Amino acid sequence: MNSQPQTPAADAPDATPATAPSSVTATGPAFAELVLAPEVLANLNQLGYVTMTPIQAAALPLALAGHDLIAQAKTGSGKTATFALPLLGKLNARSLRVQAMVLCPTRELADQVAKEIRRLARAAENIKVLTLCGGSPIRPQINSLEHGAHVVVGTPGRLLDHLQRDSLKLDALNTLVLDEADRMLDMGFFDDIVAVARACPPHRQTLLFSATYPDGIAKLAAQFLRQPREVKLEEQHDSGKIRQRFYEVEHEQRLEAVVQLLLHYRPVSTLAFCNTRQQCRDLLEVLQAHGIQALALHGELEQRERDQVLVQFASRSCSVLVATDVAARGLDIAGLEAVINVDVTPDPEIHVHRIGRTGRADDNGWALSLASRADQRRIAGIAQAQGFEPEWHKLDELQPTSDAPLLPPMATLQILGGRKEKFRPGDVLGALTGDGAFTREQVGKIQVTDAYTYVAVARAIVDQALRKLAEGTLKGKRVKVRLL
Repeated sequence: MNSQPQTPAADAPDATPATAPSSVTATGPAFAELVLAPEVLANLNQLGYVTMTPIQAAALPLALAGHDLIAQAKTGSGKTATFALPLLGKLNARSLRVQAMVLCPTRELADQVAKEIRRLARAAENIKVLTLCGGSPIRPQINSLEHGAHVVVGTPGRLLDHLQRDSLKLDALNTLVLDEADRMLDMGFFDDIVAVARACPPHRQTLLFSATYPDGIAKLAAQFLRQPREVKLEEQHDSGKIRQRFYEVEHEQRLEAVVQLLLHYRPVSTLAFCNTRQQCRDLLEVLQAHGIQALALHGELEQRERDQVLVQFASRSCSVLVATDVAARGLDIAGLEAVINVDVTPDPEIHVHRIGRTGRADDNGWALSLASRADQRRIAGIAQAQGFEPEWHKLDELQPTSDAPLLPPMATLQILGGRKEKFRPGDVLGALTGDGAFTREQVGKIQVTDAYTYVAVARAIVDQALRKLAEGTLKGKRVKVRLL
């Protein structure tokens, strides 16, 4: 890219309603300053957790002390460790009863959270974490629950389904986590969250995380948290790492203007936000007509299709992901170089959430917004809420900066077979690099699911890599492979 600008619940009959929480700020000390077991600290150090992020520094001491908690934290701020370490610290590993439950808005976020909890649980032996989400058959989940689990992570609807079937028992639960609670409320999960929380034992610790603080959060807190401590970080995004530019366009120019932005800035990975599904479909058609490899994420996709779209985008096998706010909830894509607001959102908080997908950790990013004259009031509201002066540019400034086509650097191969066949990322990496045919740098992200394994390879070697996997073996077996 041209510019390179991480306690008891209040639903008990005698519970005390949530009162005005106390506010906390912190500076970011080392994890070693926390009261954690030596083996936990050793594992954290091995995983690269040395200095706490602001949300960890502010919230972890409170959560480890057993307080109920309301924390404003965006995706990518380190919040998973903030609730994972306290819940892991209370587990009885010898008892295969569900002792902690994490509610997430989407399957993708639930998978990420479960994966991170497993990493953080390496200091203890045999901690079993189950993911329970819609879009997957329920019978295998029921079978897994029958064998027991320490932690379940899932979406509200599927967790409620298991509770109604009596396949999920929560009598031993001591920690309930609501992750990205504002997104769950936006998606209409309020009643499901209430039903799930009421099924939990009243004497538990409840930790609520939310990027924003809509009225529904206060309503949930009043019902299910008791005397919660609140952690609210003033800086929701590091604006210094995100450079915003606004381009005035006529409404009918928007879709072609996106092409102009992409060919000028040439980001490797871009998330383009539209306000409607139809706008997503129209933009996808325009991008593909210009030879730009783009995919769309919307509510009409089946779960399998949605999973494959996200795998390709996260693996840098697709240049542009076009999505609505609803479809993009829960996404946390590393290395996202640009966000394009094809349509301006009327909500300043949503604008902040959109552009905060780029400029993560040590990376910089662009936030590029297309606005018609009718959008001027919305832009003024966003600028006022964020405290900045909009930087306006003209479309005719945008010229292609290269004659080369804008192609993603990787391509994704799908292997038939996954966890059920006991495939591991190392097996795939070894099959591709073991005899020196390819280098480790030519192999990208490897993701193993129950039924499939996905591997990203450099675009220049995709045909050879496909042939090598198809003609070779994994775990001593021949496998079927195709290019996504």
